[in-house]
Amino acid sequence: MAQLTCKELSAIEDQLGAEKLLVTKFKAYAQSCQDPQLKAKCEQLAGKHQSHYDRLLSCLN
Repeated sequence: MAQLTCKELSAIEDQLGAEKLLVTKFKAYAQSCQDPQLKAKCEQLAGKHQSHYDRLLSCLN
C-alpha cells in the first residue's frame, strides 16, 4: 500500500474520532430507549459505525 500523506492521515484521524463518537452516542441511545424497535435500530447503527471505525483503523496497519 502506498504511503499516506499528512493530510490523508489527518483526515483519517478526524474520521476515526467522528465514528468513535457515533458509536458511543448510539450505544447510549440504545441503553436509554424503551421502544424495542428504536433500541434495535440504535444498536444496528452503533454496529455500522463500529464497522466503519474498524475499517478506517485497518488502513493504518
